[in-house]
Amino acid sequence: MSGSDLVSLSRDGGLWTATLNRPDKANALTEQMLAELADLAEAAQEARVFVLTGAGKVFSAGADLAAARAGLATSPEWERLSGAIAALPGLSIAALNGTVAGGAMGMVLACDIRIAVEGAGAFYPVMKLGFLPQPSDPARLAALIGPARARMILLAGAKIKTEEALGWGLFDRVVTRDALIETAHELAEDALAANPDHAAAIKQLCLGPH
Repeated sequence: MSGSDLVSLSRDGGLWTATLNRPDKANALTEQMLAELADLAEAAQEARVFVLTGAGKVFSAGADLAAARAGLATSPEWERLSGAIAALPGLSIAALNGTVAGGAMGMVLACDIRIAVEGAGAFYPVMKLGFLPQPSDPARLAALIGPARARMILLAGAKIKTEEALGWGLFDRVVTRDALIETAHELAEDALAANPDHAAAIKQLCLGPH
């Protein structure tokens, strides 16, 4: 599986990298792109490390607005994508080349680690646009940054800047643009070298008691 012109996949052994490639439209997601991403994430169950990134200076503006109004905002593909990423036995890393917005937050929240370039931010304007967030997104967001801060983003429409996102724990590390993919690869080294079952067991332990 190699993806398409708008969603590309590169594979280097156990390292899989999926790239959103619609930079002229701020990597806004069409129905086709969303389905392809979900397919890639499901296929990546065999990957040791799955890196999610974007081309250009914005990670993703979320759903393409025309497509959202045509029904994409309520598509089950959003949950299929975030669920597949959350279920990955290996390490998942969101390498944010810029701001993440709207429904694109779901796939980012489902990753194990979020690193971002300087100047990247996050917002999720569901209140303003009249859409509901995807079902699993509020709980994942609240687990990362706390319920009150999740409400600031979802109910108050707060736009979170880089340092605030880092301080809240929404971003785990902030790096220069030139260092983004290099940093992702450095974080991937141990997981790539480990026995896959060992890595999966440690990841499971990090989920805490059920």
